[in-house]
Amino acid sequence: MLSRVGETLYWVSRYIERAENVARVINVNNMLLLDLPKGVCTGWGPLIDIIGARQAYLENNADFSESKALKYLLVGKDNPSSILNSIISARESARTIRDVIPRDVWEEINSLYYYVKNNQSEGLSKRGRFAYLKKIIESAHLIFGTLNATINHDNGYIFIRFGSIIERADMSSRILDIRSETLITNEEAKPYENIQWISLLRSLSAYQMYRQEMGVRVQRADVIEFVMHSEVFPRSILFCLNEMKSLVEPLVNSAAIITIIDNARDDLKGKNVRELKNGFLHNYVDEIQIKLAAIHNVLAESYFLKLPSQTQSQSQG
Repeated sequence: MLSRVGETLYWVSRYIERAENVARVINVNNMLLLDLPKGVCTGWGPLIDIIGARQAYLENNADFSESKALKYLLVGKDNPSSILNSIISARESARTIRDVIPRDVWEEINSLYYYVKNNQSEGLSKRGRFAYLKKIIESAHLIFGTLNATINHDNGYIFIRFGSIIERADMSSRILDIRSETLITNEEAKPYENIQWISLLRSLSAYQMYRQEMGVRVQRADVIEFVMHSEVFPRSILFCLNEMKSLVEPLVNSAAIITIIDNARDDLKGKNVRELKNGFLHNYVDEIQIKLAAIHNVLAESYFLKLPSQTQSQSQG
């Protein structure tokens, strides 16, 4: 397989995964605003922090009002990680390799692009927002499901899977970091602390699986343990690292990337994450994100022609 094709497949899946993740956290934040009394919820600022765009956002926006933050997250032209820009990037990348991906996949990516572009007003309105975001999430699932069922499971498929998994691990770490850091814990909000941790789990589509593995009660230490250390939940950071290793093991010249994945995985497994409080959790998540960026760089150096220019549009690093 040509390096260019592998790189393009990798980025198509990252962009689709990113759009789905952003759609999900917006939906969950919207529900959290309804569940918490006015003045208790942290608002929309944390979502800008999750995509790592606070500084860029504040260059053109004076506050984190719902209308401004939503426009930036959904269709912001100046936001590389907006849902619309992510889908545009996925579509443009997929267009260059239409002879490699199944026709059904291309058609679904194309349809998603036109839906997101032509129904922006629905996403920005309170009445149409849920259905708009739900359609984006379902379309992303359909794209990945169709790829899994219809594309050859060769090296190209490995890069597709790797792209979605590393993006997922990065987003899980960001959601855990920002949501735990911005948790409101004063006396007024204390009765709602449980709701806030449930919201964090729902941001990862993790609430049901958490209850199956950890029990009914939702509490801080258990949530952190589950999101970081679960070996069976597909959005946990440890699961993603294990999956990345199993994906690259069959590839030639994979020793360097396996080493860096093993180092990150062994460090995470050996960490007592339940005791990470205050700024210590934030600092440790920063370390994880640095390791994920290093994994990406080694992958690019090993299998792509050069460090991809698309990295510049990632904005989350």
